[in-house]
Amino acid sequence: MIINPKEQSIGDFHRLMLSAVVPRPIAFVSTIDANGHVNLSPFSFFNAFGANPPILAFSPARRVRDNTTKHTLENVLEVPECVIHIVNGAIVEQMSLSSSEYDEQVNEFLKSGLTEKPSTMVKPPIVQEAPVAFECKVQQVVDLGGKKGSGNLVICEVLVAHVREGLLQEDGLIDPLRLDPMARMGGNLYSKVNHDSLFTIQKPGATLGIGVDQLPDSVRLSRILTGNELAILAGVAEIPKMESDTISGYQRKIEKMAQNHTEKELVDVLHSYVKRLLAKNKVQEAWQMLLLFSAQEKDI
Repeated sequence: MIINPKEQSIGDFHRLMLSAVVPRPIAFVSTIDANGHVNLSPFSFFNAFGANPPILAFSPARRVRDNTTKHTLENVLEVPECVIHIVNGAIVEQMSLSSSEYDEQVNEFLKSGLTEKPSTMVKPPIVQEAPVAFECKVQQVVDLGGKKGSGNLVICEVLVAHVREGLLQEDGLIDPLRLDPMARMGGNLYSKVNHDSLFTIQKPGATLGIGVDQLPDSVRLSRILTGNELAILAGVAEIPKMESDTISGYQRKIEKMAQNHTEKELVDVLHSYVKRLLAKNKVQEAWQMLLLFSAQEKDI
C-alpha cells in the first residue's frame, strides 16, 4: 500500500503514523508559567538527541480540532525550563489522568495525586514518584508548521539527572526491569518491558563484518536461513578457519543427519541445525558446520 498523507485527513494519518512508530517513550513534563502556575503533561513525541551537551526533545503538537496550543508549549515560551520524567508502571494511570485538558491555572499534580518536589536548578517541580527526572533548560523551540496537528519541537539541555536509588547497575546503566518504563503504542495501547521482551544484539565492533554479500552463495541463497540469521553469520570480520581439533564432533553430526536424508534434503536439514545454533548465539559452531559441509564438496 502507498498512503499519501495529503490524501488523508490529518487525524487519520496521525493515527496511522502513531500506530507504526512504536513503541514511543513518554516524556512526563512539568513546566511553569510567568505567574507561577505549574503544569504537568505527557508527550510521546520524545527522545534523546545528543550527549555533549546532553539533549532531550519533545513535541507538544497543536490540536487537530481547532489549532490551539498546549499549556506546556505556552509555558516554556514564557519560562524556558522544564523537568522531563520517565513514566513507570507505578504512575502510568496518574500520567494518563494528567493529560486531561484542564484549565490553564489548574495544577495537574493535584488532579493526578502526584507529589511536587522542589527542583535543584530550575523553577518547575519534580514528580517525586517518578523513577528518573531530568531538570532541563530549554535551548530552542522550533515551530514545525503552525497548522492543525503541527508539532513544536522543544529542545532541552539536561542540567542534572535524578535517578532513584537501586536502579543503576554496576555497568552504569539503568536496569530496565527495575525501571519498568511505559511506552505508547497506537490508539489507547501502551507497552511495557518485561523479561521475555528483552534480548541482546552485539553491536559491531571496530572491525567491519564481511557483510551478507560476501557469504558463499550456497549460504546466502538458503531456503531456511532468514535475513537476520544471514546477518549474524555475516557479522564476522572474516570467514573463520576450520578448527581441526573439533572436526570429528561436527563430522559425526553431519553423518547422523545424512543417514535418513538425500543429499538435496541434507542442505535444508543442515541449515535448520545452523538456525538453531544461531538462536543460541553459537555463531562459531554454526560456521564450523557450514565450513565442514562445504569442505566435503557437498552443495550447501
